[in-house]
Amino acid sequence: MELVIGNSPLLEANGISKSFDYQLFQDLSIRLYSKQSVSVMGRSGTGKSTLLHILSTLLKPDSGSVKILDKDIYNLSSAEIERIRRDNIGIIFQSHYLFKGMSVLENIESATLLSNTDIDRELFKMLEIEDIINKKVGDISGGQQQRVSIARVLSKKPKIIFADEPTGNLDRATADLVMEALNNYIIDNKAALFLVTHDDEIANKTQKLYQLESKKLNIR
Repeated sequence: MELVIGNSPLLEANGISKSFDYQLFQDLSIRLYSKQSVSVMGRSGTGKSTLLHILSTLLKPDSGSVKILDKDIYNLSSAEIERIRRDNIGIIFQSHYLFKGMSVLENIESATLLSNTDIDRELFKMLEIEDIINKKVGDISGGQQQRVSIARVLSKKPKIIFADEPTGNLDRATADLVMEALNNYIIDNKAALFLVTHDDEIANKTQKLYQLESKKLNIR
């Protein structure tokens, strides 16, 4: 089944299947477009994170193809995939993976140096981290660390953001703030968001909501 989500595709996946000890899903197809946000929900073990990993260059499917900016990524060399990952993709995990010995600003600068982009200080305001940018990561709270990790990803200026439970450890008000920042980013930068979550309220803040169940992806 193909899920059509607008115009000008940034990502196009066709006939995706993946199995480990058992088949997670088969023959999934999806397109993701500029200025679009999509969320996927489903029970644990249905393959939501696996699907995100496949779409974001981290895991090759058993069958099917994934195109990012019209490039069939799993037919590219490792160096070409790494270039796409560096220049066009931002991945937000529930765990933040920050450099604890560095300041907030240094963590964000590390991403911009690799991607050759400028720091957008408006992100600090949107994510309410402007007052902690000179603090060491180890001296700020877990919720602040998660917002810093999101600012680091967005500072790369990715065209596609893949977010795996990005608000799972946040309180409701902070989760809402993060979703507002992500939705503003994709509009302002003509980017797209693919989000995996267990949270109905967060999922409903995206433009399209899908359920992964019985090996298929269905609109809710």
